[in-house]
Amino acid sequence: MFARLPPVTQAMLIANVVVFLLQLMRGNATFSTFMLWPPQGFDPFSPAQNFQPWQLLSYGFLHGSFGHLLFNMLALYMFGSPLELTWGPRRFLAYYLICVAGAGLCQLLVGWWTVSAGGPPYPTLGASGGVFGLLLAYGMLFPSQRVMLLFPPIPMKARTFVIVFGAIELVLGFTGWQPGVAHFAHLGGMLFGWLVIRYWRGQPPFGGRRPPRGPSHLRRVK
Repeated sequence: MFARLPPVTQAMLIANVVVFLLQLMRGNATFSTFMLWPPQGFDPFSPAQNFQPWQLLSYGFLHGSFGHLLFNMLALYMFGSPLELTWGPRRFLAYYLICVAGAGLCQLLVGWWTVSAGGPPYPTLGASGGVFGLLLAYGMLFPSQRVMLLFPPIPMKARTFVIVFGAIELVLGFTGWQPGVAHFAHLGGMLFGWLVIRYWRGQPPFGGRRPPRGPSHLRRVK
């Protein structure tokens, strides 16, 4: 079954698992400079615990626990495969990485605000921003497809699934009821995913683009 996964989804699953095993063997401190840190005065030659540009992507391949990894990889497996088969490997990879980076940008704003208010700097890690972007795309491309919640096991349409998860993240982000989770990064992944799909479709705020000539994956973005 794993061998039949499309190539980018398969590669992402392997990369995340391998990096997590390296974290277990070498310790999280070894990977500190690859976690996403809030800006505290940019210095390209500074050590860890400060923002560096590559962290906008590298943080998405690190995880804090086995449960964190398992949830993200399960979602990547469930939603990544049908999206990659629809868009093709290149477009899928571009979409996923844009969602990861977009989620990181949103989290940087939250981290900057926290540090400015006198709070301690803390790193962000995990593929959740990219995964929530995949969730959003799945709900937009396959809105009537049934998906099953894990806890509780309730089936619902993909569109409803996306709306419920987005609302939960919004409430948790503003209330702080679940500290230690980057809820605004999750919302950022969904926001940037929505913008990318709107751009591909030539819809507002990116209207006015002519459809491309000849065969293109753009025509497969429903």
